[in-house]
Amino acid sequence: MTPTETRPTVSVVLPCFNAHAYLTQAVDSVRKQTFRDLEIIIVNDGSTDPQTLSLLDSFPDGIRVIHQENRGLSGARNRGFEEARGRYVLPLDCDDWLDPTYVEKCLAAVADKGEHVFAFAHLYLEGDESGPLAKNFNGFEQLFLNQLPYCLFMPKSLWAEAGGYDETMRQGFEDWEFNIRLCLGNVTGIAIEEPLFHYRVSSTGMLKSISMGKFAELWGHIQSKHRGGYTWSSLLRRRREWRGTSSTYPSWLLLGFLAMYRVLPNPVFNAVFRSAMRFSHTRRTAAKRNQHVSPAS
Repeated sequence: MTPTETRPTVSVVLPCFNAHAYLTQAVDSVRKQTFRDLEIIIVNDGSTDPQTLSLLDSFPDGIRVIHQENRGLSGARNRGFEEARGRYVLPLDCDDWLDPTYVEKCLAAVADKGEHVFAFAHLYLEGDESGPLAKNFNGFEQLFLNQLPYCLFMPKSLWAEAGGYDETMRQGFEDWEFNIRLCLGNVTGIAIEEPLFHYRVSSTGMLKSISMGKFAELWGHIQSKHRGGYTWSSLLRRRREWRGTSSTYPSWLLLGFLAMYRVLPNPVFNAVFRSAMRFSHTRRTAAKRNQHVSPAS
C-alpha cells in the first residue's frame, strides 16, 4: 500500500475453487452493499476450471484477485484475512450472497464495542432447503452443534488472536471449530435478527456430502483440540453461565448427545446422528413453515 492510499473499513473475503456458476452473484451482492467503504478480495484456491479462470480474469481492477495453490477452504479464508486491509473482515463463500444492508447493520452492531465482538445475521436458506432460519449465540450449545453461521463480521484482530482457521480440517466443520475458539474466549456475539445472509443448501456441498457423514470423527477432532472445554465440570459450569440465553435445543438433550458419543463406536454414532437430523432445527422450522402455507386453490 502506498502512503497516499487509505485503508477500507471492511474487507469481504471470498474463497473460490472452480465456482464460476455462483461467483458473480456473490460478488454482485457485495458490490451492492449500502455501506461503500469496503474492498472485495477473491482468493483463487488453485482453480483448474477454464470458465472460473476466465471469470476471475474479467473482474475489474477494484476487485482484488489473489491466486494460490490449493490449500482448502480454511487456507483460502486465512489467506484472505492475511491480505485484508480493513479493520473488519467478513468471509463469504462464493455460492452464497448477502442482502444489501448486511455490512451496514453488522458494522452498526459492533461499532465502539472493542475488538472482542462479532456480528452475524439470521439466514435465508436457498437451494435444497428454503426459507428463513434464526441463529443464536449460545456459548454452551455451540460446543455440541454449530449454531453460528460461518459468515461472521469481525475485527481482523479477533481472527488473528484466535489463530485463524484450522487448515488441517479439509473435510469440513472448520468454521465450527473456529467459532468454538471464539466462544471459549471472552468474546461477544451479536445477532442481527433479520435473514440477511442467503445460504445455499445442496446435497453435493461439503456439509451434506462429506462433513455430516463424518460427524463423529470431526467432532472428536474438535474435542481433542479443546479438551478443557469438554470436561463434565467445564460443561456444567458453562451450562449455568448460559442459562437463560436463547438456545435451539434443551441442555439435557445436548449433554445426553455427548454421553452417547462417548460410549458408541463412531460408525454407530454417525448412524444415530443421521437419523436424528430428520428432527433438526432446520427440518422442524421448515415443517412449521409449510403448515402455515395455505393450499393452492
